[in-house]
Amino acid sequence: MRKFGTSLIIILCVSFVLQAYAQLDPDEKLFQDAKIHIFDKKWEEAQEKLEELIDNYPESPWHSPAVFYLGKCLQEQPGKEVKALEVYKDYTQLDERNEQLVEESETSIIELAFRLYERGKKSYLREIEKRLSSPNRVIKYWAAIKLSYAKDNKVARRGLPVLMEILEEERDDELKDRAKIAVLRVDPDALKDFEEERYESRAKILHIRAYEEGKKKAKLSLDIPWALADLALAAIPSEEKESMRREGYDLDKIIRELTRVKGNIIEIKSEGSVIKIWID
Repeated sequence: MRKFGTSLIIILCVSFVLQAYAQLDPDEKLFQDAKIHIFDKKWEEAQEKLEELIDNYPESPWHSPAVFYLGKCLQEQPGKEVKALEVYKDYTQLDERNEQLVEESETSIIELAFRLYERGKKSYLREIEKRLSSPNRVIKYWAAIKLSYAKDNKVARRGLPVLMEILEEERDDELKDRAKIAVLRVDPDALKDFEEERYESRAKILHIRAYEEGKKKAKLSLDIPWALADLALAAIPSEEKESMRREGYDLDKIIRELTRVKGNIIEIKSEGSVIKIWID
């Protein structure tokens, strides 16, 4: 009896689902059919349903996502990369686009363009290069990382500034590791110079001494790692800074000059005070 009851519930549920499915609008039914084919990786069948929806129901609320998924179906089929790329570009221009799907479309465009470039269609390289200046960090970073795989080093180097930006500004360790590997593919010396510069920046010490004129003992003595230079500048009394400004000294400019000339000691005399600044 229990088995019969369970079977009856299953039959009723299936019947309910089928009835609801039969009541779908034609455009939504096409979209749902396409999604089922996509789930089963039946790309050509899904493409057929999506193209029918796009052609016959341009005002449908399913029209915009259908364009995106059409790009995905085409991307998965060998020999349809050019059409897939154009469909993704069309999606990014739609009024009803979804920003997350736009990001996915842009990264897919980069992937497809690189695939076409590797096959000798060099004009598609421009699609990747344009995205190096994207305001979206994900798109910009993926373009630079993808370029690092180019066999032509001149091409690969075009993404180097963005890769260095990742190393300098990003905090995500996994992302930075990917950028390091990409830089190594492009220019190992660039990574070496970057690491040396960071080490030197940590190792340098900023020294500031303030004296009353004629006295040997400093009334202010600071020795701080160069990486913390901002704190050292903030620690200088405001009256000293104001006095320096009246004398025509720009402390920020002075600090920049110190980094250009190793071993240089800058001495500033101002209203009975002497300030010495150097880096070693």
